[in-house]
Amino acid sequence: QLQFVESGGGLVQPGGSLRLSCAASGFTLDNYAIGWFRQAPGKEREGVSCISRGGGIKNYADSVKGRFTISRDNAKNTVYLQMNSLKPEDTAVYYCAAPPRGQGCGNYPVDGMNYWGKGTLVTVSS
Repeated sequence: QLQFVESGGGLVQPGGSLRLSCAASGFTLDNYAIGWFRQAPGKEREGVSCISRGGGIKNYADSVKGRFTISRDNAKNTVYLQMNSLKPEDTAVYYCAAPPRGQGCGNYPVDGMNYWGKGTLVTVSS
């Protein structure tokens, strides 16, 4: 069974940094593009970033460009999201997810993802 486990969330002050991890189990990660998504209280889930199977293509939402960096280590079956210069509006539960095997990121729509983790909470507050 395909499973993701997100970790690395927590409370951080504005301007601070966190690195989220998405560990996969039950399958080989390098067969899948992986996306990071987030859902703030009272808001819809939205795409944050996506990385292709080989890591050569990385997409970012405009709201995080220049501040967040997605990467992957297929040998460790893990995808990362480095978040710098965090803002209060980045506060949300962050999820990783994958589209069907072999499919690329495209515009990584929420409803195009087949497999989801349970999320990790990021709170940016002073």
